[in-house]
Formats: sequence, C-alpha cells, structure tokens
Amino acid sequence: MKINNFPNEIKKYIIPFHDGKLTYQCLLCGRTFGIEDLLYTCPDCGGILLIYDENFDALKQIPGKVWQSIFDHRKMLTTPALKGIYRYHEFIGPAIPLEHIVYLGEGATPIVEANNYLQKKAGARFFFKNDGQNPSASFKDRGMASAFSYINFLIQKGHISDLLAICASTGDTSAAAALYASYLSNVKSAVILPHKKVTPQQLSQPLGSGASVFEIPGVFDDCMKVVEYLSEKYNVALLNSKNPWRILGQESYSYEIAQEFEYDLTDKVVILPIGNAGNITAVMSGFLKFFEAGVINRLPKIVGVQSEHANPVYNYYLEPDPEKRKFTPVNVKSSVAQAAMIGNPVSMPRVIHLANLYNKAAGEEAVHMVQVSEQAIMDWEICANRNGHIACTQGGESLAGLVAARKCGIINENETAILDSTAHALKFAGFTDMYFNDNFPAEFNISPDTSLINAPVLISPEGIKKLPAQGKPLKGKELKLFIEAVARDIAVALNVTTSQ
Repeated sequence: MKINNFPNEIKKYIIPFHDGKLTYQCLLCGRTFGIEDLLYTCPDCGGILLIYDENFDALKQIPGKVWQSIFDHRKMLTTPALKGIYRYHEFIGPAIPLEHIVYLGEGATPIVEANNYLQKKAGARFFFKNDGQNPSASFKDRGMASAFSYINFLIQKGHISDLLAICASTGDTSAAAALYASYLSNVKSAVILPHKKVTPQQLSQPLGSGASVFEIPGVFDDCMKVVEYLSEKYNVALLNSKNPWRILGQESYSYEIAQEFEYDLTDKVVILPIGNAGNITAVMSGFLKFFEAGVINRLPKIVGVQSEHANPVYNYYLEPDPEKRKFTPVNVKSSVAQAAMIGNPVSMPRVIHLANLYNKAAGEEAVHMVQVSEQAIMDWEICANRNGHIACTQGGESLAGLVAARKCGIINENETAILDSTAHALKFAGFTDMYFNDNFPAEFNISPDTSLINAPVLISPEGIKKLPAQGKPLKGKELKLFIEAVARDIAVALNVTTSQ
C-alpha cells in the first residue's frame, strides 16, 4: 500500500521520524554512557546495562490511538527495514538509520490459538506465539537483528572495523549470531558451546553459517565466563543477552502481542521460560514502554517459568519479602529445556529492576515465577505437538508453566495466556526420539506416558515372495500382489473397512 493512501493524521509518522538519544545506563551505579562504543557492563563499576532513550517523553506527546494506527499501517509497507522488528523503530532503535538496519525476515511470528481439546486439558484459554518461525528458527533472531543493526551502524560510521563477534550458547544464540554475522560479510563470528550439551540440529547451524565453533567441558555458565573474559581482555563483540542491544530487539515480542490483540491486554497473561533472563527482561521493558506511551491501557501479567533442574530465579522469588531476598546461583542438572539450563542468569539484575517497576506501574503483583518438572515439560511438549503445534521443549516448559500457574491461582479462568515457544520443534527432535523410545538418561527423571508414545510400524506382508527394493522395482502381477497385501495389512492396523 502506498503512503499517499494512508490517513492524513499519520502520513508524516509512517517513515520513522523520532530523533532518539540512546544511552547506556548502569543499573548498579546509575551512570550513563553514549552509544558510540560497544559496552556490555559499566566501565566504572562493572554493573549490568540497559539502553534508554533520553528523548522518550517526546513519544508520549503522540496519542496512543495514533501510535496504534501508525503500527497497523506500517504492516502494509514493503520497506524491508520496517517489515520486521523495526516496525516499532521509535521504541527499539531510534538512533539507527533505516539504511543500516539488518533484516533477514525476523519478527511478525504467528500467534496460534490452541484447539478446544488442548485448552480444556490445560485448564485455560491460550495461544502459542511461534518464535521458531524466525530465520534461524528461534526467538534469538529478534535480539540479533538489533545487535547487528547497531554493529552495522558503527561499521558504516567508521567507529569499528575488522570485528569478531562471539557468544556462549546452548544452541539457539550461536545459530542466530552466526547467521546474522554471515550476512554482514565484514564480521566474523565465533561461538563457544558446552561439549555434548547442544543438539546435533542446533550444532549444524553455526557450522553451516561458517562460524568458528569451540566446544568446552562444563555447562553454559562455564562458556559464559569464558566469553565474558574474552570481551574484557580482547577486541571482540559479545553477543549474549548481556549485550543490552539484544534486549532492545527482543522487546518486539511484546509489541507484536499487543498489536495482535488490538492493543487490548485486559485479562491477558504472557508466559515464557526464563533461561538467561534476557527475554523476560525484554518483555517487561517492552510492555512498560507501550504502557507509558499510552499504546496499551494496561499491563498484562507475566509468568516466568523454570525447570526444577535450573531454578535460581524461581528460588529468589520464593521469599515474599523483597528486603530479605538474596540471589544465589545454582548448579544445573540435565534439562530437556536446554536453552533454559542456566544456573546464573546474566540478566538477573535487570529482572529485579524491571519487575519492581512493572509491579509498581501495574498497581499489583503482575510478575510471577513458577517451577515445573522435567516430566511435565516433555509431556506437555509432546501433547502440544500432537494437537497442531510446533512447540520446542521450551514451549513445553511454557505450557507446563501455564498448568502450574492455574493450579496455584496465579491465572484465573477468565484470563487468556500467550505462551512463548522459543524455537522450532525440529531443533529438539532428539528429545522426542528419546521419549518415544523410552531411553532418557536417568538424570532427566523422565518416564514417557505410554499414551503419547508414537513410532513407525514396518509393514512387510507375509506370503509375498518378492518385495521391491531400490533399483529392483516390481512389475505386473508381483507388483499387484504386493500393493494388495500391504494395503490390507495397513487397513487392518488402522481398523478401517472396505468402501464396497
């Protein structure tokens, strides 16, 4: 659609106009820094950073209804830079010129309502937001589009050159980072993975994108320590969610939910796995921005989910008195929700900071944490995918979290949940295979529900002397006998009768 056909009141706003003044702000000491340099922690005190727009108040001068119309009409544009997460440019990266934005098709992922059977079984109305339909098949592309657009901006402005981008990963981060780095041919990428703790499907992605891949002993937290040391001592760009530009891009998840539900978030609940805590940070931050600007008139509940095998954030919020809470990292155990198998989330200070702001703005406790078992994660993932979804194990974790939140009264019968399926189910096909074959290692504590097990059945009919083989097709009477015998056996297995 052409801009000339848009309503007059929004024509001047359709192409991003806002002159944002972005700065890093330290959550520990409060100091601010310009964005001319890549920063991950405060140069003075080492605290975690968030990015703020010092000119954000200017966005509040535009009525919320006008913002809604702007975003709704931008969906009709064919401008690549505005087709993805930067549809919300003024709220994500107003300092990044459109010509520097990297767009690979990320964002605008579908929100699919569960069927009646699954909703009744879970005890609530809910939708899956399928972020596995991003380019690298996970939600991490949202943050990478932001981080690499910023990197591209610095390169084009001559602030940096010969850049090596590096990250620690349980799989999805490395796939996204390697993909976006490969698109910017002047950026090299390297990823550090925990040995034997990344699925083969996920490992193939950074390798296929040409990244240098290093596996080390230990778990993700060990990889993260190495990457943090490298970013402090060497000239590399850190691409984990410790990078505040990642958080900005992932805010688009909340903006898309708001737009999908026509900006009415009454009785809505957003449920997502916590992992390294970057995504829940971004979702809180995004909804707060839209609320402050009047784009939405209320804040939805947010429920963070952790497995009992990796539960430091859940443990922190078990203490009801905020003054007595103390964060303690945990030693993780094996988890099918590999992206969430993190015992010391780097974004924990952001979670604490933003949850306090969120609850205050909502006028009630709107941010909640629940814990689920490994058994529940796999059972609900399999159940979801048997009912039309493509949920990953983290999506199973979200669904298990919905059930847990209903049981403990966090979610009531009148509320509608939007669940985060962070990646595509095919990335975790190995866990499904272990479930169906009942060969999970003991440390997972998973025993398959026999009603959910599925396996192929070999049909090789008895009494047929000749069977087809590659390069040796059957013909004539032999082919006819084979087809009839196979069809008969399949019909018996399926308990179907002849049409005559």
